[in-house]
Amino acid sequence: MANTDSSHANFPYVERDISWLYFNHRILQEAMRPDVPTLERLSFLGIYSNNLDEYYRVRVATISRLAEMTGRGVRDERHRARELYARVSDIDRRLSEEFAAANANIRRVLADNGIHIIDESNLNDEQQHFVRCMFRSKISGFVSPVWLSKISEFSSESDSHIYLAVQLTAPDLPTDYALIELPTSTCGRFVKIPSGDGSISVMYLDDVVRFCLPMIFPGMGYTGFEAYSFKFTRDAEMEVDNDLHVGTMDKIAKAVKSRRNGAALRVLHDHEMPRELLSLLMKKLKVDALDSVQPTARYQNHKDFMQFPAECRKDLKYRAWPPAVPQELKGTDSLMQLITEKDRFIQVPYQTFDYIVRLLQEAAVSKNVKSIKISLYRLARNSKIVEALKCAARNGKKVTAVVELLARFDEQSNIHYARELQEAGVHVVFGLEGLKIHSKIININVKNGKDIAVVGTGNFHEGNAKVYTDYFLMTANPVIVKEVAQVFSVIKRPFEQQKFKNLLVSPFNMREEFYRLIDSEIANARRGKEAWIKIKINHITDVELVSHLYEASQAGVKVELLVRGNCSVVPGVEGVSDNIEAAGIIDRYLEHARIFIFCAGGKQKTFMGSADWMPRNLDRRIEVITPVKDADLKADLLRTVEYGLRDNVKARVIDGHGSLKIRKPGGNDTAPFRSQEMLYNAYKEKSN
Repeated sequence: MANTDSSHANFPYVERDISWLYFNHRILQEAMRPDVPTLERLSFLGIYSNNLDEYYRVRVATISRLAEMTGRGVRDERHRARELYARVSDIDRRLSEEFAAANANIRRVLADNGIHIIDESNLNDEQQHFVRCMFRSKISGFVSPVWLSKISEFSSESDSHIYLAVQLTAPDLPTDYALIELPTSTCGRFVKIPSGDGSISVMYLDDVVRFCLPMIFPGMGYTGFEAYSFKFTRDAEMEVDNDLHVGTMDKIAKAVKSRRNGAALRVLHDHEMPRELLSLLMKKLKVDALDSVQPTARYQNHKDFMQFPAECRKDLKYRAWPPAVPQELKGTDSLMQLITEKDRFIQVPYQTFDYIVRLLQEAAVSKNVKSIKISLYRLARNSKIVEALKCAARNGKKVTAVVELLARFDEQSNIHYARELQEAGVHVVFGLEGLKIHSKIININVKNGKDIAVVGTGNFHEGNAKVYTDYFLMTANPVIVKEVAQVFSVIKRPFEQQKFKNLLVSPFNMREEFYRLIDSEIANARRGKEAWIKIKINHITDVELVSHLYEASQAGVKVELLVRGNCSVVPGVEGVSDNIEAAGIIDRYLEHARIFIFCAGGKQKTFMGSADWMPRNLDRRIEVITPVKDADLKADLLRTVEYGLRDNVKARVIDGHGSLKIRKPGGNDTAPFRSQEMLYNAYKEKSN
């Protein structure tokens, strides 16, 4: 429900943390749709669960810290935090009931399709023998029980794992308790069990361990074995050491380890767990009254649904969409030469990301290339991007990689790659203190010819490029290339004055330029001219920009928003946001591109880049948004946005109240229109 923040009375505004829950609810709704292939529905349950874990580790952790503040001066802030925490907990509990219902429904549908999730109680003799043998040969060596009495507190246990609290009983022995960490990282979460009838039988690793408990505690006289699952979530805030004598990478590596000791703030446990055992666990987890303790079903960590083993049942998954290859980029012609002739672009995953890799590979071996600069926020495992940069360094190019060590939950991976790049001779620059480097840019400096720049909306990450919708502009436009080079200068020398006339670069000019663009539409509307704004973005929470959109609406500017995640705007409020519409699309791909299109008196100004409309993106990160000059790319970006606005299959109305209804077709557009499918078909047709 929309609420009013104290800083803007009578101002319709949805709290960021509430709007995020609405977003995650949209994902859960996709898992509940019978028209979505069954295994994809299961995957959406996994995505929902994984998102919620991260939300508690980051956002709820912050709320919890505020709620526990002491002192008179923070009384109001503490009160607001506790109210927000209560609202979050209430919505979470309500959605957990929807999750349980969706999970039960999907399991029934899987069974109807010959995929059975069985437990230790319904194994036949052959299956029992198989489980015992498999446990002995593949699993037992990774199961290391610890007596609960020997654990004073959960200090080193990871919140990414699932645990079984085991109760051991015997007529002549006192009841005892043990802790088992499920070895899912080495053994997987699911085990295929022979069925004998052609169907697929799958068993949770939890239940395999439950069945084999007598093998884990042999010769000790126990006759009763009961195991209850639980999972906890820690505060993911890192404590970064400010010691000047410690290197940046070592500081971050140490800080990542500090997460292991973060306070537990959410506990999920089997609702059948005995009260005495639960009480003992809560004491060792040091759970207090403000922490969330939720009784659940038998299993935790449903993110593992994303790796559910049913590879042979492609009929229960989305039909494959092989990425299209742009006609103009086919063949063996020099990609660098093609870019100097005309701006080139790709939209992944509809089109292949290989062309970004190909560009760097070509630059790495070209005798005409002097230097390569790139900003790296997240990287794929076994990154081809990293290999290309290493190759360039070995070929004598001056290679600079700006590596953001504080990319949340990818810190360890980025430390690894930073060291690997340094060893290969790449000059590695780390992010600035207080300013994350979130831009997605490349600068290629050429001896004889035009320099080249790349500006993207997403990371240079081959894995993400298969599931995230992102644009990458490859250009030799000297105006854009020069200012991309300037951004790298800012990163290396942050105290030098820099002015950007074309690029929108935060925290320098981006906020003011967006104000100016909106104000221009307002002025045109008041003059009776055509005025509209179309935006596709991940998050809108910045109070000032929300206020500017309301002002635009009141002036008669038509504002259409496609927002994947957090949306603090409340459309359709009489006299405030009558001219604003917002929708969120959840489909097979994660909507990730940031596109901004303004009418500009009929001259259409188009922008794309890395920034969302959140205070962190505008004020506390280095972000880059580029104006788009190329007519073909402008048309492509407009089509992507307009297709999203037409979507009446996967787009849900964002109304500020979390109702999340599917958008209905309007006007003459009554046929089903699924934007991602239509975009894929368009790119595929053009590539033939």
